[in-house]
Amino acid sequence: MNHACCMYSTTSPYRIITVCTGNICRSPMAALMLTEAFEAEGLGELVVVDSAGTTGYEVGHPIDPRAARVLTAQHLASEDHVAREWRREWYAERDLILALDVDHFGWLQEGASDHTALRKVRMLRSFDPHMAGRSSLDLGIEDPWYGGHTDFDNTWTLIKAAIPGIVQHVKAAITASQNAQADEPQQVTSMT
Repeated sequence: MNHACCMYSTTSPYRIITVCTGNICRSPMAALMLTEAFEAEGLGELVVVDSAGTTGYEVGHPIDPRAARVLTAQHLASEDHVAREWRREWYAERDLILALDVDHFGWLQEGASDHTALRKVRMLRSFDPHMAGRSSLDLGIEDPWYGGHTDFDNTWTLIKAAIPGIVQHVKAAITASQNAQADEPQQVTSMT
């Protein structure tokens, strides 16, 4: 299995986007948690993570205060987050598209214009080693918006379990791209 999935240029950062419904709970939590993880690995300059929602319901709104509470407890700032809706051109502009729940996964798959875009769409929890071999139907993170603080804490826990696998996946993609570029024959210019 090719863990690197899609080739990208090492001259630009590896781009990840996390996607949920309104972009005020799960996807911004995942994006901020991933950003912190890549910075901790020394990859902050090489990887950019952002987020979006499949709907425009919450566009322009800040992160849900309950999600902010969980992030603040883990020393992650979220006050700059502003919800936005998915844009079709991001299929081409992102290297990895992470769905937070099964409905987002199906929606993103249906919207993919070609096989290359389709291969970028993954369930975030598919990177959790404890979920290996499970159906995508088992990999969703339910919307905590309808619940209470415990639901947001659970969302944190489920996202956190997948982060090491995502980091390893991206490291493999970066390494593969760097190796491919190193193997390219160098152009020699004749000085005649």
